[in-house]
Amino acid sequence: MNILFIGDIVGSPGREMLKTYLPRLKSNYMPDAVIVNGENAAHGKGLTEKNYHELMEAGAQVITMGNHTWDKREITDYIDKTPNLIRPANYPEGTPGNGMFFQKMGNKEVAVINLQGRTFLPAIDCPFRKADELVEQARKRTPFIFVDFHAEATSEKQAMGWYLDGRVSAVVGTHTHVQTADERVLSKGTAYISDAGMTGPYDGILGTSREPVIKRFLTSLPVRFEVAEGRTQLSGVVVRLDNKTGMAQSIKRIAINDDHPYFD
Repeated sequence: MNILFIGDIVGSPGREMLKTYLPRLKSNYMPDAVIVNGENAAHGKGLTEKNYHELMEAGAQVITMGNHTWDKREITDYIDKTPNLIRPANYPEGTPGNGMFFQKMGNKEVAVINLQGRTFLPAIDCPFRKADELVEQARKRTPFIFVDFHAEATSEKQAMGWYLDGRVSAVVGTHTHVQTADERVLSKGTAYISDAGMTGPYDGILGTSREPVIKRFLTSLPVRFEVAEGRTQLSGVVVRLDNKTGMAQSIKRIAINDDHPYFD
C-alpha cells in the first residue's frame, strides 16, 4: 500500500507543477492515497476555495495546512464544508475545521492528521498531547495513520517522529520548504522525514522572489514578498506500508527540478 505526499504547494507555479506531474507520479507509484500540503497555494499564503477545487481536480484527495491556514479569510466560510481539507489539529478549541480526516483506500482507510509545531511559531496547543488524543481515536478505526507535522525546528520534528514511532505509519515534516535527506523508517516501523520540501518556484528563496528577502536581511525593513517566477520544482515522498500492520516498509524522496529531471 502506497501513500503519496506532495510538499507545500506555493502559488500558481506549484499548482501547475502538481497538474503536470501528479498524473505521471500516480501512474508510476500507484498510490492508494494522495495527500498535498496546500497552505501556500494561493499567491504564496493561504488557500482560496477556488484553489482548493483546483488541487482536488489535479488529483489530491486530502489537503493539509499549516501556519498560513487563515491568511485567506474566506477559508472560514468553506472549511467546515470540505472535511478532506484539514488544518493543524492543535489549534485552540472552537477553531473552524478539523485536524483529522479518514480517506478511503479501497476497503481500507488512512487517518490523515495535521499538527503544527510551537518552536519559532505561534504558541498554540501542545502538538504532542493532541497527537496522543487523535492517534488513540484513529487506531480504533485503522492501523494506517499519516501525520503531516508542520513545524520549523528539526529537533521538534525529530522528537515527534520518535514520540509516535510504532504508533503511526508516517511522520512527514513540512513548512521549511527545503527537502531534507534524512528519510528513514524508524526502529518501530514509522516512516520519517524532517521536511518533504516544496512544490513551486525553484530559483526563489523558499518560493518567494529573492530580492525582497535579501533586502529584508540587509536592512531589517519590512518588504512585500511575492511568489518567484522562472524554473519550477516538485517535492514530496512516497511511503510504502504493510497491508496488515500499517507500519512502513520504505520511504522514498521525490525531487523533480532542472537538476533532478523526472523520468517515467
